[in-house]
Amino acid sequence: MSAGGGSSPGGNPIGGSESGRPNDVEFRDDISQVIVSASADGIVAVDKEGIIRLCNPAAAELFARSAEELIGTPFGFPIAAGAATEIDLMLPAGGRRVVEMRVTATTLEGEPLYVAALRDVTRSRHVEQELEAALERQNVAVAVAAHELHNPLATISVLVDVLRDRLIALAEERRTEIIERIADRTARLQGLVRKLLTASTIEAKGASARVERVPVLEVLLERLGELDARSQQVHVSCSPHLEALVDRREFSAMVDNYLENAFAYGRPPVEVSATGQPEWILLRVCDRGPGVPEAFVPRLFERFSRAREVDRETEGTGLGLWIVRSFALGNGGDAWYEPREGEGACFCLRLRRPPSPGAPDRT
Repeated sequence: MSAGGGSSPGGNPIGGSESGRPNDVEFRDDISQVIVSASADGIVAVDKEGIIRLCNPAAAELFARSAEELIGTPFGFPIAAGAATEIDLMLPAGGRRVVEMRVTATTLEGEPLYVAALRDVTRSRHVEQELEAALERQNVAVAVAAHELHNPLATISVLVDVLRDRLIALAEERRTEIIERIADRTARLQGLVRKLLTASTIEAKGASARVERVPVLEVLLERLGELDARSQQVHVSCSPHLEALVDRREFSAMVDNYLENAFAYGRPPVEVSATGQPEWILLRVCDRGPGVPEAFVPRLFERFSRAREVDRETEGTGLGLWIVRSFALGNGGDAWYEPREGEGACFCLRLRRPPSPGAPDRT
């Protein structure tokens, strides 16, 4: 064995085997580098000064910056061994990611080094928030339904008991009145259930928006026909040639809810006008009531929203206007409120108008 040959007593070169494999320390370091690079989690090594000394490709992707840009820059987040927390990672081009961070500590050449494992949980947190919001909406819906169903059901129960009681002598006129009240309460319950089902469908699927050319006046007259005697308190202004590009069933629901709102919170006469613009039709439903309190206007079209001033005086779920706006937006239009000059309120609806090349603007 020569003095400068660098051979071990067993004849193997120092730092390697006969096959040329690195020694155990180098081999472990190489394997660690491979594992870090291949990890699906972002791995960032930070020194005691908070400077990034190492990052793997997954970390570079999380930060939306290259490893060369990251190494040597401040990490920017408090870091402590054994901690597990969530951080908001702001991206260079805008936007943010929610990142779960778990920290361990080690030493490198006698100096402390913190290793942070980063996992993108943005999507899962978004799903959790949506689920929490959906559960909250469901709880509110159940509470509103229970509250609104209770009174009509209680009234019907009492009236039915009166009709069944053979000890109570009722004149035919009184009996007819009771039956009419039962019918009114039943219609009230049916309307409530329809609104709740419509709201549930919108929440689950959104507006269907199976658009077609719909004659506006035809739909208005159909809906007025459902009002019975109240239709005499409605004045309509609309050209028979005016058409909207809209889902007919959803358009009918919009008109129904606007009319119901006018009779519930306003006073007759109710004026319904529809006019044509180059690309839109504008429908306005105006009443002679007290109008909407200015402070409540921003919440008018929110789900289950009702002004305190009318909450105890008028039955309602706070769904009607929300349904109108949801359907309007789903059909490419919009819905909003305008105060009426003098006294009253106007609720407006804008829907797309079918193109008619070469045809005169018939309004």
